Amino acid sequence: MLILSVESTCDETAVAITENGRRALTDQIFSQTGLHAVYGGVVPEIASRSHVELVSRLSERALEAAGVTKAQLDAVAVSYAPGLIGAVLVGVSFAKAAAYALGIPLIPVHHIPGHIAANYIAFPELEPPFLCLAVSGGNTLLVDVRGYTDMAVMGATRDDAAGECFDKTARVLGLPYPGGKYVDALSQTGDDTKYALPRAHVEGNPYDMSFSGLKTAVVNLVHHAEQKGEALDRESLCASFSRAVSETLVPRTMRLAKALDYEKIAVAGGVAANSRIRNDFKKAAEAAGARLFIPPLSLCGDNAAMIGCQAYYEYLAGTRAGSDLDAYANMEL
Repeated sequence: MLILSVESTCDETAVAITENGRRALTDQIFSQTGLHAVYGGVVPEIASRSHVELVSRLSERALEAAGVTKAQLDAVAVSYAPGLIGAVLVGVSFAKAAAYALGIPLIPVHHIPGHIAANYIAFPELEPPFLCLAVSGGNTLLVDVRGYTDMAVMGATRDDAAGECFDKTARVLGLPYPGGKYVDALSQTGDDTKYALPRAHVEGNPYDMSFSGLKTAVVNLVHHAEQKGEALDRESLCASFSRAVSETLVPRTMRLAKALDYEKIAVAGGVAANSRIRNDFKKAAEAAGARLFIPPLSLCGDNAAMIGCQAYYEYLAGTRAGSDLDAYANMEL
């Protein structure tokens, strides 16, 4: 089954063609990083306008790159929630028009299962049930993947997402946008014990998380040093911060996997590209005798191939949408 999929929830315009939920024939991605860098973050209106300009051209390029004709497509899929509402609307509008014009089914895909499905591309042997940590700029969730379309959130951040915390740390340190990779790079040569940073514990659910206190602690530390004219060890602060985030994410994930009696653990989303988190998960999984699945860096960020792969399983489950499909800025899994 060949699916043309569209992803436009934030600042990447992407169109992919996937086959049977496991193989990406092509994934055409345009990153808007250069458009937003001057502002230090994503400007929703600029993101939306860029999606409008590119989505049609990227779809034509995807068909050409995959060697597929429009007549060979079996369905169109789109990430319809959550995301920047104007950006999501562009993808949804294009996908509805494409499905209608081609006379083929339209499959709506929630963005989080899409990220989880990136692991199906990287690891064709992976099948539910398994536990997945979905961690990105907008979401931090521990998801019990009971089936391809049967998922339950077992733990989540009560405030800021881990990726948002990375972005804020990078910004207060004056690092370029997007800041996560620069924090990661600086942390490589730092002392991760130099700065004492908090790890929050949420009453009521041992698997829930909170990052607002960590974010505030970093901001206050940097501002205090600036006000007193003290030298700041940016490398060690980045290392200490990365350790704090990892020690919030990894132990909770491992404890929940043990509680669920799962030996398969997956990680997905943009923050899964962080080297400290990847290495800590590898060590923890090895110590626990668990099988770890983390996609390559190319599949950690937003892409359309992951949407197409999840769409395949949504299609098998009977999920369809009509011309009344709407876009949503927020939607629980």
